[in-house]
Amino acid sequence: MDLKSKIVLISGPTASGKSSFAIKFAKKVNGEIINADSMQVYKQLKILSARPDPKKYHEVKHHLYGFHDVTKNFSTGDWLKLVTKKIKEVQKREKTPILVGGTGLYFKALTDGLVKMPNISLKLRNQIRDLQKKIGQKKFYEKLLKLDPSLRGKINPTDTQRSIRAYEVKKFTKKSLHEWFKNTKSNFVEDDFFKIYIDFPRQELIERINVRTMEMIKNGAIKEVKNFIKLKVRKDKSVNKAIGVTEIKNYLNKEKDLEQIIEKIAIKTRQYAKRQSTWARGNMISWTKLKPQDLNKFLKKI
Repeated sequence: MDLKSKIVLISGPTASGKSSFAIKFAKKVNGEIINADSMQVYKQLKILSARPDPKKYHEVKHHLYGFHDVTKNFSTGDWLKLVTKKIKEVQKREKTPILVGGTGLYFKALTDGLVKMPNISLKLRNQIRDLQKKIGQKKFYEKLLKLDPSLRGKINPTDTQRSIRAYEVKKFTKKSLHEWFKNTKSNFVEDDFFKIYIDFPRQELIERINVRTMEMIKNGAIKEVKNFIKLKVRKDKSVNKAIGVTEIKNYLNKEKDLEQIIEKIAIKTRQYAKRQSTWARGNMISWTKLKPQDLNKFLKKI
């Protein structure tokens, strides 16, 4: 199997071993690794984002890790511009670009293109978010389908973020979110990519998440959050949603003890992994699914 001419995409739920697999893969195909994780772009969140160990950077060249400041905005569009440029640079060096991460929207933007919609007023966005909170996701989703019936079967009923986005887009532009996406194109064609999803069994993944949570605390996650607090990042920045930030703040404020926050971080990470798996089932249908025991067998075929 010759994959050297492809753009390789490697995804999977958090703690599934994507980074270590990507390094082995890169060594086989003379590749370079590019980050596709929205939290691993930030300089100040090395431990909580589970950024690859810099020692590994000497084995295989890594790009777009830990380069952006948490106090500044960073969007999917920003990532797409940088990654498109980086892919071309890697290919010019006759190396294989290998994109690794768990942010489904990043991969979708790369393979399908990023929709360019007009800016929606903050007032309308807040109104819609307040409505969703007031009536709950189930009723909000029903309301969305009445407003835009074409979305039936295209958005998961439990996907709060996409439901809200679809609602505000339809209200503001009078066009369906589906229409906006349909008219969007990628800078690449489908045949440019080879896509791998590491499909980890749920129970094994839970055990890995529990172990990794303990390691994060041992490796200095509390100190990392102390330093993060000093930066006084605005509350509306998405980086504040990084798993562990709020929990460790609660510990530092003596609202929770260490055992409680470790358990809470592990629970939130498991919930995040479940959302990633749900996203993959709906949006990564064409990807090659590999169980952990199949990874080494797959590498031998390359």
